[in-house]
Amino acid sequence: MPERVAICAAAQTRFSPDRGDVSEGELAWEAIKQVLDQTGLQLSEIQSAVTCSQDFWDGRTISSMNIQPFVGAHLSHEDKVAEDGLNAIYCGMAHVLSGHHEIVLVVGHMKESQAEKSLIENCAFDPIFMRQLGVDFLAAAALQARRYLYKYGITPEQCARVAVKNRGNAKNNPFAQEPLDLTVEDVLASRMLASPIRKLDAKPVSDGACALILAPEARARKLTPKPVWILGASNCYEAHYLGDRDLAECDALVKAAQKAYRMAGIRNPARDIDMAEIYEPSNWEEMSLYEHLHFCGKNEGWKLVEKGVTEMEGEFPVNPSGGVIATNPIGATPTIRVAEAALQIRGDAGDHQVTKDVKSALASALGGPNWTVLTLLRRSL
Repeated sequence: MPERVAICAAAQTRFSPDRGDVSEGELAWEAIKQVLDQTGLQLSEIQSAVTCSQDFWDGRTISSMNIQPFVGAHLSHEDKVAEDGLNAIYCGMAHVLSGHHEIVLVVGHMKESQAEKSLIENCAFDPIFMRQLGVDFLAAAALQARRYLYKYGITPEQCARVAVKNRGNAKNNPFAQEPLDLTVEDVLASRMLASPIRKLDAKPVSDGACALILAPEARARKLTPKPVWILGASNCYEAHYLGDRDLAECDALVKAAQKAYRMAGIRNPARDIDMAEIYEPSNWEEMSLYEHLHFCGKNEGWKLVEKGVTEMEGEFPVNPSGGVIATNPIGATPTIRVAEAALQIRGDAGDHQVTKDVKSALASALGGPNWTVLTLLRRSL
């Protein structure tokens, strides 16, 4: 990169199954105000905003129009990235690197409560061949889970351990929506949603927002004593049709991660990265992502969970926030992964701060068929 880009501030709302008390803009403002307060900035000083929303979920075309007054976009600059909050950060990073903007606000919001989730998700699929099947994200995840469990001989008990870990981590996170004390037996006894995914295996319906301030190095040092540097970033699109690839594998994520690692100078992710916040809307996916992000070898993700490696006190903590299983406002969820990773690097994660010293972290997320990976690192430069 020609210049380093820093995350100068990160903030979230408290996540809830229904925030009918506020509009989308008011919800976003709850996070935006926090990052302005953290940096001492006024809204008028934001030079560019990148917003993440989705027309179907917000119930209108050009959904970003709902929040433009709250991001200072009147007679100013605003870009919208649909639904993919991590790609929105990638876009904001490009704004800074272009040299045209020094202070960029990135904000993602979502109110899943105001729509029928299954119908909205069904619209993401091909209208000719797949939409008529009634497929939604849960059904697609179940197809992938069934293939992964079959191919590698993974058991439901092994998957359930991820839910126990993440929902347990969420008890220490004041923003998390579903913190729970669980056992493996509790997860396996919960209602089946789409085999093999049960209720406690899967993400909840969530409302909430997340905001970040990005800036180049010189400006960042004036805004915060603890900038978090984005050293690597990449994205890659997966095949859209479910039958076009082996559903147990995720080649797009592998390619995105490899490029981000090269940019950041990371040769051994398990050694060079201290912790990760990754996108696991159902528990089997976390173990699969360990493998595709090269935290371990193929069919070894379950071993990391069983050995406690990815616990908050483990050698390589993953999703100390509680992850997507505990909180999932879908458009803001990827942004939350980056915010949580940045908080860990800064040492500002509060009760869910991991026990090891975090100098580097990874955030990954999925928006539609697009995997995006960011590697973050704080150093004296």
